Amino acid sequence: MVAKPKKRATYQDVLDAPEHMVAEILDGELFLTSGSRRKHLENASSLGAFLKSAFDFGIGGPGGWRVLKKPELHHDLDIVVPDIAGWRDGRLVDAPDEDEPYITVVPDWLCEVQSPGTARIDRMKKMPIYAREGVRHVWLADPRERAIDVYRLNGRGGFTFVGTVGGDEPIRAEPFDDVEIAPTFVWGRPAAPGSAKTVAKKKRASTKKPSARTSRRR
Repeated sequence: MVAKPKKRATYQDVLDAPEHMVAEILDGELFLTSGSRRKHLENASSLGAFLKSAFDFGIGGPGGWRVLKKPELHHDLDIVVPDIAGWRDGRLVDAPDEDEPYITVVPDWLCEVQSPGTARIDRMKKMPIYAREGVRHVWLADPRERAIDVYRLNGRGGFTFVGTVGGDEPIRAEPFDDVEIAPTFVWGRPAAPGSAKTVAKKKRASTKKPSARTSRRR
């Protein structure tokens, strides 16, 4: 018996998806991901707010961009929803009577904030689509590792890995290398000294058993 080919997902499948899920069509297959975790939200919100201010509104930065959070992008038969995307001025121009729920203009830059449930999809499914469509710059941010992998379109149908930035150092990465981005604007505010997260961390540290070497010294 010959297996029937899978039915290709359509935009109607996206419209019918539960409201609390992010629906995307990648290579004809419908992918549903649940709402973002708190670290994911903190990273995307902080970075998006900084870039919107500095590179869209020109407050504390050069401007020259249009930056949007979680735009729904329609490219050929694929539908993707990156965490943040940016277009250089003049590329994303809305007509006075235009207010579509999706965008067909390819971004110049975008960022995917990775979580355990999305990292594989971002790298194996979405990156080839971004390369095919000609997205010039891609950031893959991992809030757990406090690291951003920076990629540049190479003209050979793929991306060149530029490098990794992050940690506790200010970030300067293309195409936004005109301005240093403080860690707070990427990873969010550090936990307050009296927060539950900080207290739990100190408690775990205080309950650690002494090592064998320390015990012998005593």
